Amino acid sequence: MTGDKGQPSDIVARIRAKAAECGFVACGIARADAAPRTAERLRQWLDEGRHGSMIWMEERAEQRGSPDALWSEVRSVIALGMSYAPAVNPLALAEVGDRGRISVYAQGSDYHDVVKKALKTLGRWLAQESGCDLKVFVDTAPVMEKPLSEAAGLGWQGKHTNLVSRDHGSWLFLGAIYTTLDLAPDVAARDRCGSCDACQRACPTDAFPAPYRLDARRCISYLTIEHAGPIPVELRAGVGNRIYGCDDCLAVCPWNKFADAAAANRAFAGRAEFAAPRLADLIALDDAGFREVFRGSPIKRIGRNRMVRNALIAAGNSGDRALIEPVRAACADADAVVRDAAEWALARLDSV
Repeated sequence: MTGDKGQPSDIVARIRAKAAECGFVACGIARADAAPRTAERLRQWLDEGRHGSMIWMEERAEQRGSPDALWSEVRSVIALGMSYAPAVNPLALAEVGDRGRISVYAQGSDYHDVVKKALKTLGRWLAQESGCDLKVFVDTAPVMEKPLSEAAGLGWQGKHTNLVSRDHGSWLFLGAIYTTLDLAPDVAARDRCGSCDACQRACPTDAFPAPYRLDARRCISYLTIEHAGPIPVELRAGVGNRIYGCDDCLAVCPWNKFADAAAANRAFAGRAEFAAPRLADLIALDDAGFREVFRGSPIKRIGRNRMVRNALIAAGNSGDRALIEPVRAACADADAVVRDAAEWALARLDSV
């Protein structure tokens, strides 16, 4: 039997089976035009300046707004999710002052590489099976994976603006395959946040001006990863000991009780040295040391200066006077942003 355009009628079932074989725990289908309000919402967010210094969001906003603006031939979107559910509580180090906290997603292999490889494997198979044209995307392309994943039934965008799955909580890496195939779409996911506001209350820097709205300029993930300059002084205390990203709004989501760490891709298992890195060691890193420590990790893209800046902010929040000497040494760093963070941290520690 065949379906539209001579394709086997069971092609969607076979896509799901192959996706699972490639390591994806979630797979759904959406029409290319299934998220019509995406462009409008993106434009409002950009007009309000809530993207901060992420200029690339502006530069390709039109292509982000809808799949066919990026590729006019697309008919269907295959939305995919790969689990990175943690085996330990991401908030466990919150009160351990001399250690840095690295976001769960960055403690293992670089998800860009892992997910992209799986997408290419699935894409090659689909092209061979169906003769279709397709393109694969992780998050380095102008693709709005979250609204497309919601339209494809993988989950819904929660009040923290990230995708929430009934089966995998907030712990999914997303990818997408745009294809010329006309595939039967799945039913869009329904918002199940209800009256819960745990993620809103958990944010230490008040980055949510309203439910479902994020101001990246106040988000610790943005501040520690995307933002290159000095972290605003009024937000530094809220950063705590987070040195790369922040899991708080994700970790407190009640839907995580259904997430199974056993479903996580093994490539994302945390490296031991990233579980609780010593701030003193991070502050002392030079360029060569940084590259060696973070080789093969998504963390490598922020560079040495930004990591040392983050570690110094964490040191200033630690209340640990044992960190005074490494912080004092960083006051003579060649980088002005690092020096600024060191001087702030030293003043904080001197007052303890």
